[in-house]
Amino acid sequence: MSTTQWQAVLTLPVDEGRDHVQGSSGAPVTLVQYGDYECPYCGQAYPIVKAVQARMGDRLRFVFRNFPISTSHPHAEHAAEAAEAAGAQGKFWEMHDLLYERQQHLGDGDLRGYAEDLGLDVQRFDAEMSGQVHKARVHEDFMSGVRSGVNGTPTFYINGVRHDDSYDAEVLLGAVEHAAAANE
Repeated sequence: MSTTQWQAVLTLPVDEGRDHVQGSSGAPVTLVQYGDYECPYCGQAYPIVKAVQARMGDRLRFVFRNFPISTSHPHAEHAAEAAEAAGAQGKFWEMHDLLYERQQHLGDGDLRGYAEDLGLDVQRFDAEMSGQVHKARVHEDFMSGVRSGVNGTPTFYINGVRHDDSYDAEVLLGAVEHAAAANE
């Protein structure tokens, strides 16, 4: 008798022209995170991801995709749109970091303040936020996560396969190092 083993895999491949990427496309391992800026577990994972990036260096490419769970986190959708609005002005990662570092302060006034702090064109930021210019992009990320088997945040994919183990520092680093070694 045989058993079927099923793995959740990334259905939307990483696209350097579309995705928010840190690291080289030639890195032996790609870590994709589906995250929610208001999720406390994502907040706990944030410094872990930073530590994994620091340890892996140029052997790791990191990709962040939005997965706001608005039913539990009322500010998550606007925070994701704010990150995308900052990204439209070349400051996605700076806004991304601020949102996680100031996770308890994600109201619309806070988001506008972060845009000012980052030196964004605040009029453009305000117009894009009020016009929900980036809502479709956030929704596209969310739906790609649903199709890839994301059912909570944070969810990580290592070289396209969902990481179903713990995301504590040593476990996640070990899984990323193992994937890198297999591709070097």
